[in-house]
Amino acid sequence: MLLPMRGLPAAPPRPLAHPHTAPAPPPSLLGPRRRRPSQRLSKVVSYYGLTTPPYKTDALEPYMSRRAVELHWGKHQQDYVDGLNKQLAISPLYGHTLEDLIKEAYNNGNPLPEYNDAAEVWNHHFFWESMQPEGGGSPEAGVLQQIEKDFGSFFNFREEFMRSALSLLGSGWVWLVLKRSERKLEVVHTRNAINPLAFGDIPIISLDLWEHAYYLDYKDDRRTYVSNFLDHLVSWHTVTLRMMRAEAFVNLGEPTIPVA
Repeated sequence: MLLPMRGLPAAPPRPLAHPHTAPAPPPSLLGPRRRRPSQRLSKVVSYYGLTTPPYKTDALEPYMSRRAVELHWGKHQQDYVDGLNKQLAISPLYGHTLEDLIKEAYNNGNPLPEYNDAAEVWNHHFFWESMQPEGGGSPEAGVLQQIEKDFGSFFNFREEFMRSALSLLGSGWVWLVLKRSERKLEVVHTRNAINPLAFGDIPIISLDLWEHAYYLDYKDDRRTYVSNFLDHLVSWHTVTLRMMRAEAFVNLGEPTIPVA
């Protein structure tokens, strides 16, 4: 059973999406849903918009430069948003929530054309919110206990996260996920746009390993990029909130787990 986490401060307010025809709903984690009678499956009412990071574009300096954030978010993520909206204009999958779209478009390992852009829109939103200014350091108590339980020590977790990130050949993502069936944390990496939601895992941390995420600041030094993410950028407060929601989902069958 996951360790309890109580007495945490309230989460800061979420950034709003840039308006298009109507604001896009925030992504949330995916799983089989046990809906209450009064609930309806959420549907988007328009195309997806580009959500803003929850901090200024220079707030992560010196570990992630303003220029890198602006190019990554304002150019690359915008391209994924635009690509997804073009696909949905002619797709029968238009109208799904983003997480349902990812699950449907993954198509049991034979991705449909909508999948890559949909997954990358979700991945990037989750990535920006996995960081905070003056982040890093040690996890909050409940998360630290869970990491120590599942990895043996925080040092072991850090080494496994680094090993997984450096062993990925080419582009992709490294994740800390909660394995629902085992009810334990695990580090995994995925290639290209693949999202752990496709396998039924619950994402807790994500780090973008596409070269556009770090080349401006680190050239080909992926090791330093990953190390600085863990030591100075990762938001353990957000991780704690995500773990609490993941625990509620796994133990109580909550219908949805919004991203912190």
